[in-house]
Amino acid sequence: MHDLALYRKYRPQKWAQVFGQEHITDVLESSVKTSKVSHAYLFVGSRGTGKTSIARIFAKEIGVSVNDLYEIDAASNRGIEDIKELRDGVRVLPFDSKYKVYIIDEVHMLSKDAWGALLKTLEEPPKHVIFILATTELHKVPETIISRCQVFTFKKPTEKILKNIILDIATKEGFDLDVPSAELLAVLADGSFRDALGELQKVLNFLSKDGKSKKNIKITREEVEKITGAPKTTLVNDFISAIVEKDLEKGINTVKIASESNLDIRLYFKLIIQKFRMAIILHYAPKLEEQMAGDLSASDLEFLKKIIKEDKDRVLRSGALAVLLEAYQNMDNTFIPELPLELALIKILGQDK
Repeated sequence: MHDLALYRKYRPQKWAQVFGQEHITDVLESSVKTSKVSHAYLFVGSRGTGKTSIARIFAKEIGVSVNDLYEIDAASNRGIEDIKELRDGVRVLPFDSKYKVYIIDEVHMLSKDAWGALLKTLEEPPKHVIFILATTELHKVPETIISRCQVFTFKKPTEKILKNIILDIATKEGFDLDVPSAELLAVLADGSFRDALGELQKVLNFLSKDGKSKKNIKITREEVEKITGAPKTTLVNDFISAIVEKDLEKGINTVKIASESNLDIRLYFKLIIQKFRMAIILHYAPKLEEQMAGDLSASDLEFLKKIIKEDKDRVLRSGALAVLLEAYQNMDNTFIPELPLELALIKILGQDK
């Protein structure tokens, strides 16, 4: 369907197209305008947060041509010989730009000897060279390197930012994606622009597998759940209903079904927390219903209003949400993925006494 992967096709090309990293783009844009450019930068952040994209935009903004832009993957060029070759290239003047820019991705993968060789270059770099180092693991970068760079820490984009980007790109690709579907894809992305567009592409490619050119193909959340393997809405709703109904057996059985369906329990847990939070907000701030309706499907809104009405024992409260959050944070400490969710259910229902 697509000649290019979506994350490449829609890679930001200018500052205005970068979202969620304004604390970085504003500083870099200002440094370009005032000609106060540093010789070395260190971009730190989890995967898919835009480190390489912003590095490319920065290089373009300071007038660096394609001939003078070098991208190096330290994961496959990590030895001292690779860095020595880089040091030899650094001495050569730019072809047709004021600067030569070296973007070194996954820089934490460099060997000990390679770090030493790179340090010598960073200590006395030629005036025409700018280094942009990118890493997902700052703790593996030597302090001697960090101290010679301007360090920028990239934030994970919020699910709202990812949702809006997904909706925008789906429309541009000729698809009618509803908001609940976009929100689910944003959750699946786990704070990565690249993963968000990867999940979206999976859905679009599947629905266009006949190869025909179509416009405004409508996509439902049910289809997204099926294609991505995400937990079904009914499983999320059944667990929350079990809490409101104080039905421990129903809740445990729902978790069992989710586990036997080979679902990602962490994702399942996250979706439960999100919907439980929405129920609390709607319960105690009913005036927000109209605003929330734009982010929820009609069936989800109907479900939330139904369980609020059924919540005679006032289970939908912050205390129960806090129990769920604490249990979610403990998921890494157990070899039985569904156990924290089961224990949270028991605790909320007061049957752990």
